[in-house]
Amino acid sequence: MNDETLKGISRRDFLKVSARYGLTSTLIAAAGMGGMVTLPQLAKAAEHTQRQRNATKPKIELKFGASGFNERNLDIQKSGQLFFVKDLEDRTDGAVRIEFIGSNQICGQLDCARKTQQGIIQVYSASTQNSAGAAPYMNVLDYAYMFPTRASQYHFFYDPRSEELFRAPLRSRHNIHFLFTHCELRGIMLGQRWRDRPLVTSVEDIAGTRNRVTGTQLGRIAMQLLDLNPMPIAWEETLDGLRQGLIDGAETWMGAVAYAGMTPVISQAVDLRFFCGTEHTAMDARVFDRMDSDIQDQVMESAYTAQIYTQGMHEGALHTVVGASNPPRPGTLFAEHNVRVAELSDAELRKAEEMCSPEFNPGPWEQWRERLNQWSGGHDTYKEIHTIAREIPRDMAAVNVPPRRWWKS
Repeated sequence: MNDETLKGISRRDFLKVSARYGLTSTLIAAAGMGGMVTLPQLAKAAEHTQRQRNATKPKIELKFGASGFNERNLDIQKSGQLFFVKDLEDRTDGAVRIEFIGSNQICGQLDCARKTQQGIIQVYSASTQNSAGAAPYMNVLDYAYMFPTRASQYHFFYDPRSEELFRAPLRSRHNIHFLFTHCELRGIMLGQRWRDRPLVTSVEDIAGTRNRVTGTQLGRIAMQLLDLNPMPIAWEETLDGLRQGLIDGAETWMGAVAYAGMTPVISQAVDLRFFCGTEHTAMDARVFDRMDSDIQDQVMESAYTAQIYTQGMHEGALHTVVGASNPPRPGTLFAEHNVRVAELSDAELRKAEEMCSPEFNPGPWEQWRERLNQWSGGHDTYKEIHTIAREIPRDMAAVNVPPRRWWKS
């Protein structure tokens, strides 16, 4: 797969089909087709999908700004956006219809949340870290080393306590109704100048490097404490920054560099796991509140189902599509572009945690911790989320975390 094709269909032919049958119908059709397909097959599937979607006049129409996501990269990072669209439309028998607008056409990583708050779109997808500029309470996920594993992340998002600690403050403070999310942990993705250097094995190996940082304020604290020199660069400009050597690396997750087409300019993926990488889908809380209760129930059930889909599908894609293992599995994007995965030892990860986490180095976090605690209604946000994240065994596989409807006790 490359940037110009999807399952054997060129970008130009895909756009021709979408112009005739609608982009969302074509995207849903493509997402449901396995393996290589022909242009007539895609056109037939898109026509059938369009006919199904238009069989009922919708009561509610929603615009979904999906930042940079499209039919190609959702085959790499399986974060559930198109699955959610189809599931909700099917579940409501067409009473809800969603126009999916990705590829940064209506909003990007840094402004999808803000445009939702402004009422320009009603649903969006972006990372919580990039959305933190518009919704600062999202920083609460980004205390360093609060989550030890991807399993611990999923465990928290399924837990009913995530309502009071995370989701309710987002609704009340920022008009954001958090639906579901993909889960990874961030590391440092090093560019070409590290191609011929030895594989990173310690925190000291990357100390002093210059690295792109997202919109998260707490992530910058962690990077400063690890001497990783955070440089705020828009996600859309990161590829050029790495290619031109303006930065050594980028703090992000492995699935992100794969879906964004950055693997050709990445040499080492340092699995630092130092804070959340959460590509979430959310909606305007005011729009949700205006919905009839039965539609609200269906939205929540679709969000729950999309969370389960993302949990299982993306865990599989990390190993079979991205190549997030040492060594990367043959046929994966990391294997194709010779990206080496630098797995740090438990002792090195512990060293990094002791350098920068609030548990061991509380001073630099005090101002933000006090602010977030106040916004939460008085919770000790770090301590309480940290405790929930450690209720499951550290070696539990992410796919084995049992799903729960988080809005029900």
